[in-house]
Amino acid sequence: MMLSRVAAIFTILFMTIFASASAIDLVARTDPPPQLPTCSTGPIQCCNSVQSNVNNPIVKLIVGLLNIVVPIVPLVGITCSPVLSILQANACTGQTVCCSNNNFNGVINLGCSPISINL
Repeated sequence: MMLSRVAAIFTILFMTIFASASAIDLVARTDPPPQLPTCSTGPIQCCNSVQSNVNNPIVKLIVGLLNIVVPIVPLVGITCSPVLSILQANACTGQTVCCSNNNFNGVINLGCSPISINL
């Protein structure tokens, strides 16, 4: 009789400890949702094309048509749109970039730096 009580107590203790450990393990494995990186110059941009400089014929044509004075910049993004969510970042088929001058409605963005979004 005493042995069955001891066995019952050990069984209850074991089940309690096992249940607690399982719950703690599940909480520990929950990953936070991925966060979209940020640019200090505004939203991340998804550009259909990123050109190395303003000497490119396509860039020269767009800059000429828009009458934009372009300083010497390392990269120029063409036909860009802001990336505002993780879903948009994953759907970007062009190049994700941070650009310092996004004042031309996405037609051309100046001073761009490529960024990698691995989500």
